[in-house]
Amino acid sequence: MESESFQKETFDQVDYSENRMEGEAYEQCLFSNCNFFNSDLCRIEFMDCQFINCNFSMTSIIDAAFKNVAFQQCKLMGIDFSKCDDFLFSASFTGCTLDYSIFQAKNLKKAKFDHCSLKDVDFSNADLSFAIFDTCNLLQATFYNSILEKADFRTAINYSFDPAYNKIKKAKFSLEGLPGLLSKYNIEVNY
Repeated sequence: MESESFQKETFDQVDYSENRMEGEAYEQCLFSNCNFFNSDLCRIEFMDCQFINCNFSMTSIIDAAFKNVAFQQCKLMGIDFSKCDDFLFSASFTGCTLDYSIFQAKNLKKAKFDHCSLKDVDFSNADLSFAIFDTCNLLQATFYNSILEKADFRTAINYSFDPAYNKIKKAKFSLEGLPGLLSKYNIEVNY
């Protein structure tokens, strides 16, 4: 049986909640105002797709492929991106809520997080070289054994991690963000 694929199609206000999507591959598709709450996207491939104002809370993405995918104004709470396909993984996030999500050991080189809420997100062992955290809230986000070389945290807020347990060579920080790098010393920094 041949798997169904979709190209250059628009899906608007479709409710996939607690269901499985019908296709196995989506290329250059636009998903707008769709609900993927608690749905099954396992082993589905998304290439050059855009998701705008979609809800992905508690969605299962085991072995799903996200290749050059853009998420805009989406709710992606509690998503375990570490379980999706690593091959050519590339995603950008603009205005998204990603609280409690997991990017453990994910290759996120050059990833862009723009105006996102990243509270309690796990970035342990992830490669975030050249990543940009533009106006993002990183409250309680975990960075441990992460590669943060040349990452840009200048406009991010509430981040706190130990530089001794991460690679931060040439990463960019603002003066206001320095206390987050020194929190383990329990000192006060005045600026």
